[in-house]
Amino acid sequence: MAQQFHLADLFETVAATVPDRLAVIGDNERYTYAELNARADRLAAGLAAHGVGRGDSVGLYMYNSPAYLESFIAACKLGAVPYNVNYRYRAEELRYLFTNADSAAIIHGAEFSPIVRELRAAVPTLKVTVAVDDGSDEDAAGSVPYADLLAHAPSGSWPRSEQDYLLCYTGGTTGMPKGVMWPHRAFFFACAGGAGYFNPHGPAQAPQDIESRARDGYPLKMFPLAPLMHMAAMWAVWGGLLNGLTILVDQGRAFDPERMLDTAAREGANLIQFVGDAMATPLRDCLRANPGRWNLASVVNLGSGGAVFSQHLKDDLKALVPSAGITDGMGTSETGVSGMAEKSADGMMRLPANANQQVVVDDRLGAVGETGFVARTGNTPIGYYGDPVKTAETFVTIDGTLWAVSGDAARLDDDGFMTVFGRGSTCINTGGEKVFPEEVEEALRTHPAVFDAVVAGQKDERWGERVIGVVSLRPGQSQPALDEVKTHLAPLLAGYKVPKALVWVDEVKRSPAGKQDYRWAKELAGQAA
Repeated sequence: MAQQFHLADLFETVAATVPDRLAVIGDNERYTYAELNARADRLAAGLAAHGVGRGDSVGLYMYNSPAYLESFIAACKLGAVPYNVNYRYRAEELRYLFTNADSAAIIHGAEFSPIVRELRAAVPTLKVTVAVDDGSDEDAAGSVPYADLLAHAPSGSWPRSEQDYLLCYTGGTTGMPKGVMWPHRAFFFACAGGAGYFNPHGPAQAPQDIESRARDGYPLKMFPLAPLMHMAAMWAVWGGLLNGLTILVDQGRAFDPERMLDTAAREGANLIQFVGDAMATPLRDCLRANPGRWNLASVVNLGSGGAVFSQHLKDDLKALVPSAGITDGMGTSETGVSGMAEKSADGMMRLPANANQQVVVDDRLGAVGETGFVARTGNTPIGYYGDPVKTAETFVTIDGTLWAVSGDAARLDDDGFMTVFGRGSTCINTGGEKVFPEEVEEALRTHPAVFDAVVAGQKDERWGERVIGVVSLRPGQSQPALDEVKTHLAPLLAGYKVPKALVWVDEVKRSPAGKQDYRWAKELAGQAA
């Protein structure tokens, strides 16, 4: 069978090209590419023995571990459909997710065994649940031990197509989670960079090029700090694996910057990937509080993606880790990576506009000066799983070409770029003026007393909506008066963007990946005086 742009084919080529290179480093496990490939082969055979096959959905319900990567690769080898499960979800949210995905298998941390047992009967498509030993004392009865699947002998390869797909479940911060269907070929180019990020050859042009990407790629160690169930982290991981990089896996149960910096220094991490301000802020604070503790001279890049990364944090991290370049990638579950963001003179985020990335206004491509939504064509998903209505809203055909339309509002400029304002679904309309929360949140976080912020609208008879800030206090600081915060914001924001009230909370609610919970914020904003 000819090699294809299929993640299993590509990974197997990398493993054959650099078999002895370390592929993954966990807390207590280190596997070379040859070892990781062999383990995934055995795991795939074990899943197949339980009836899991091509097109079957396989949920990955666990914290970070090498087993997460093995399970993802094994599902791809079968032509099955791996999908991410948010381990913070409760029973009803998980019931929705497992049934929405038509799950055939759920590979879960042993600690989640009670909830898996509770829900098993509610998922009629389920063939097997698999418990990964995570050191917990939970009774995993009813689930097959992960080690038992690894005991299977490899049974050869299974039929594959580069049109096999993965499911990327969105966070659901503005609605129920939706499974974005990414064909392997489209995922390879739009999310994993065509294996062109970390070597001198650039993106692959043919599947066979992956051999040179692995052989000639820079021998770097990548450390994604976000949970692997956040697909932005998996995009980075696949971009690394297909270049033969070594992936460091943080197996903590919570975001602990001190532990992560210990790992980065001990293992010589070169690329540290995280998600926006929610992770950059504690990283910055930890470095400031411990000057000289960590030797991070090996770090050449601190990269964010998937959430707003404020300029003041970029500047602070650059000063604290001078060896590192700072990058800020933008993209969505529906479009893949849109590119590296640039700042305009007035502080707004900008992305390139080109033949494959444009601003869509209603059902047409926008003209210079018009505001619509960022959209991509070419290598795109094929829709939302089992949701033709939402698919028709997001994936639109314009002049015979399919476009994936994101929720990010943007204006097409006359210099080959677009100015990105923020998530359109959270846009606040106050007196006819549009306010995008991300811009106000970034400004609020520059106040020395503010640790974190999320902004939402409150209904108002006169203005339609008022801008309300939901903010948490930085440790050791006293709560400032609203007028003082307004004075601080005055040079940074137009008057209509400055919050009319602040709601102080112990902690700003975010997803495990660091994304703001706008539904929660809007409820609190509605109660503001």
